[in-house]
Amino acid sequence: MRISKAAASNGVAMLVVAAVLGLIVRANVGGRVPEARGSNPRLAGTAGALSTTRDGLQRTTDDMRQRLAANRHDARSAVVLADALLRQARVAGNPGLASEAERALVAVLKDDPLQYQARRMLSTVYLSEHRFRDAIREAIRGSQQVPDDPLNYGVIGDGHLELGDYDEAFAAFQKMMDLRPSASAYARASYAWELRGNLTTALDAMRMAADATSPRDPEALAWHHAHVGDLLLQLGRPADARAAYEQAALDWPGHPAAASGLSRIKQAEGDFDGALVLYRAQFQQAPTPDLAAQIGDVYATLGRRNDSERYYALAEAGWRSDAPEPKNLARFLADRNRSHYQAVAIAEQAANDRHDIFTEDALAWAYFRAGRLADATRLSARALRTGTRDRALLYHAAAIRHAGGDTAGARQLLDRALDGNPQFDLVCAPEARALRQTLSSSPRHAERRVPPFRAGA
Repeated sequence: MRISKAAASNGVAMLVVAAVLGLIVRANVGGRVPEARGSNPRLAGTAGALSTTRDGLQRTTDDMRQRLAANRHDARSAVVLADALLRQARVAGNPGLASEAERALVAVLKDDPLQYQARRMLSTVYLSEHRFRDAIREAIRGSQQVPDDPLNYGVIGDGHLELGDYDEAFAAFQKMMDLRPSASAYARASYAWELRGNLTTALDAMRMAADATSPRDPEALAWHHAHVGDLLLQLGRPADARAAYEQAALDWPGHPAAASGLSRIKQAEGDFDGALVLYRAQFQQAPTPDLAAQIGDVYATLGRRNDSERYYALAEAGWRSDAPEPKNLARFLADRNRSHYQAVAIAEQAANDRHDIFTEDALAWAYFRAGRLADATRLSARALRTGTRDRALLYHAAAIRHAGGDTAGARQLLDRALDGNPQFDLVCAPEARALRQTLSSSPRHAERRVPPFRAGA
């Protein structure tokens, strides 16, 4: 295994790298392992725009557009433009920018199919468009051209994670780390361990990703610090999470990952008016379906049903047309009891193409809401197979187990879902707390014990 000079100079960093790599290798031995949450994608390891401040990204975009207008064969300008557009899409919630990036790169490759940098960037663009098989295909082609470029293997791994092909994903990530440890590689290792349920190792690796990020790339730095905050919040350390989100906001003022984190902190503290102010300000900058759903949830908690329904309608419309994401839409409909049978149909369609744990959870929950307990139980078992500590997935599994008569298993899952952050979600958390209260008054002698779901089931 090759270790970078920077890592070699830091004994603690070397230990973390060794732990992450060794655990990934061992995780591959026993079966299938974790997947990426679709609402929060990893940085794809793009080439880097000339400046990633807000103004710098806009200047880069304008400059590269002018250059390509004069010469559409300018491969370097197309690659730099695509990188800047993807970053802007990430912070502005504008998927149309990825389409522009794709057009610029495809034009270059049409004239020069062997233009390597354009092909590598195109694979990243396809990831952002959720065209995972296309991304894998282009990254494989790139790896055939330049076998020792680690970023191709990062894209291959990302694509397989999103599809639920965990063995293939981790083999690609291992290859990426073996070739060259980097911020992108550390972030992927972190996310792998988050999905595996090892949040402490995930936190160590994400901090390494932040440390390995150049201060001249503030957009990526903010992304990594915000995800440090996410992990700290999952670990039940809200004060530390707040500090990480505030650091991300200093790195890149107004970054949506930082703003969303600070909003969730206020929400967990019961400051719903404060959370609403932050969410709405963010929605003005990046009107995504996910944000619309979160704003709707806050309004619902405040008893403002008309406002809640207005934002729920925006979320549903967005997931149906502007930014199609079937598993998110199915989960949204099932969570909020809007249309169980539509949720089932949409989730089944998503599951025809993907078998990741989040798609399987969405389908399990839709089946449960629709009264199809046997189907829900089967899919819920698969959704827990990686060992994830995602609180919503744990609550869903608890409710399904309780309905199936496994009161002891439901109690254990509820304890894990609520431990350290009983306000983890405005929809799922109140239901989880109510279910735990119900179970706490149930006679324990009447419990029927069912063997626990195991990874690889």
